[in-house]
Amino acid sequence: MRRMGRIWTWREEAAGAFWDEARAILKRNGVIAVPTETFYALGVNPFQEEALDRLFALKDRAPEKPVLLLVDGPGRLNQVAREVPDLARRLMKKFWPGPLTIIFPSLPHLPRRLTGGTGTIAVRQPRQALTCRLIAALGFPITGTSANRAGDRPLVRADDVAREFGDHLDLILEAGPCPGGLPSTIVDVTSLPPRLVRAGAIAAAELAGIMPELISCPANASKNVGLKNSPSPGGRGLGEEG
Repeated sequence: MRRMGRIWTWREEAAGAFWDEARAILKRNGVIAVPTETFYALGVNPFQEEALDRLFALKDRAPEKPVLLLVDGPGRLNQVAREVPDLARRLMKKFWPGPLTIIFPSLPHLPRRLTGGTGTIAVRQPRQALTCRLIAALGFPITGTSANRAGDRPLVRADDVAREFGDHLDLILEAGPCPGGLPSTIVDVTSLPPRLVRAGAIAAAELAGIMPELISCPANASKNVGLKNSPSPGGRGLGEEG
């Protein structure tokens, strides 16, 4: 019988202890699970190759698939993005924090596991205050891939995450169930016009109200991100990301 993963039930008075525990785990290439405004996410230190290897193995994730990152605000982008276009600033002002993932040009030194070799990086600021506070306390982004095995449904409850991954997870933050629903919308701002890569929790009509130049990828590429040209059905993508 698989053992349950370690669950930390949130208590405000123990906030500092949780930040310290999470920091220590991530420093030693550990994996944590945190809530977002969509699903639970699996977080590792995105700058540690060993941690990324562990994350990919845990999810049975295809090695060429990029991984999105979670930040606590636009000010954190200088650690991962080479450029923040004006179009992205307009989107962030309206939709961050929230379920909008934006694809930026990436800094050249980022691990290939993060970018999938695309030269781009997908980022969002979740509408989950505790997760944003954790990132602020850490001082660096964490990965935000949804807490599920590749091809399985994303999970919204800490107990389900614990049952799925057992002792392979070092820490799970319990702060009530995630809302679930649609995954984050994904927009690529690395080329003009910008591209709607995946429809999701933020409707295309809302985006077009700010960015009328927005276009959609071909229907058969709706799950692919990080490619400059229209990708083929077998192209790299975030897939089940929340």
